[in-house]
Amino acid sequence: MSQETFKIEASVRDDLGKGASRRLRREGNIPAIVYGGKKPPVSLTINHNELLKHLDHEAFFSHILELNVDGETDEVVLRDLHRHPYKTTVVLHADFQRITRGQKMRMHVPLHFDNREESKGAKAGGVISVIHNEIEIECLPRQLPEYLTIDLADLDVNESIHLSEIKLPEGISIPELALGESHDVAVVAIHPPKVEKEPEEEASAETGGEEEKGGEEA
Repeated sequence: MSQETFKIEASVRDDLGKGASRRLRREGNIPAIVYGGKKPPVSLTINHNELLKHLDHEAFFSHILELNVDGETDEVVLRDLHRHPYKTTVVLHADFQRITRGQKMRMHVPLHFDNREESKGAKAGGVISVIHNEIEIECLPRQLPEYLTIDLADLDVNESIHLSEIKLPEGISIPELALGESHDVAVVAIHPPKVEKEPEEEASAETGGEEEKGGEEA
């Protein structure tokens, strides 16, 4: 797990409802909630621009965060983020979940694909198709990785890498695999290069079509 620390300042929010949420956003803040652990859910207010700065880091989405609520700090993870339908830099709401040290948790982590251009399939002209950019894992909080790396160096045309083939750090598992072989889906594959028609073939096809049309008119 990365040693990078993300700290979020928040305040308890007492005024609830759509009208109150709109006022918060006009003031440059957003509504949020934190839940889980042995504490009750708490509605929060977070500065919008401060949160945006964190969202520039991929690690923020799969990292243990420090949430400071009016001086009291909880360790949390980001569970959900509601963005504006078409203004992607505008966040409307954020959900955080408290973690419990020593208790396993499930998180979605990104996949990084190494040696794309150096892979056997790419060198042979194949087309790399990324099917899943992230997967769900289960582990203890201290074992949570920022991402998982998949090496494509030996992947050839018409080959793929499945969930069961991902090399996992110690203590990490993929819950989906416990559901049976049918859930062992491919996350990346290399397809054969697309075969483009030769100009002569295209010209012949067009000429043939014109001849047929001329024959019908005659």
